Formats: sequence, C-alpha cells, structure tokens
Amino acid sequence: MNKTELIEKIAAGSGLSKADSKKALDATLAAVKEALVAGDKIALVGFGTFSVNERPAREGINPLTKQKIQIAAKKVAKFKAGAELADALN
Repeated sequence: MNKTELIEKIAAGSGLSKADSKKALDATLAAVKEALVAGDKIALVGFGTFSVNERPAREGINPLTKQKIQIAAKKVAKFKAGAELADALN
C-alpha cells in the first residue's frame, strides 16, 4: 500500500474528504518525525511503539575491495508491534 492508497482508506473509514485525510496523515507523520528527532518515544496502545535506537560505530569490510572500513555511529528509527497488531498478523 502506498501513501495515496492509505489516504483513500482513511477517507473511506472516517468520512473525511481525501484532501482532509491527506492533511491529517501529513500532520500525523510530521508529529511522529518531530518526536523521534527530539528523542521521544511514541506509544500507540494496541498498535506499537516508535523509538530511536543508537547504533555504535563498527568496523566493516568493503565487499568490492575487501578492505576494512569504519562505519560511523548513527541513530535509526525502530518500531515494535503491539500485542493487538501482532495477534492480528498471526
């Protein structure tokens, strides 16, 4: 499912217009992004939890040259499915 299809599903399920559904989805995604950039955790009961995880720097190997390279530390977004979502999938 892509963003356009998700907007259509939101519009159909909520009775909002597609334009209003797009605004709502964009605002939701912006709020999630802002919270993660600030280092906050977002817990949606029954759906899941979004958080930021820090990966330490490590040594890797360039597969083309077989030389050792340093991979820098970075922050990554993490999602853990809630119990209701996990049960719905199984």
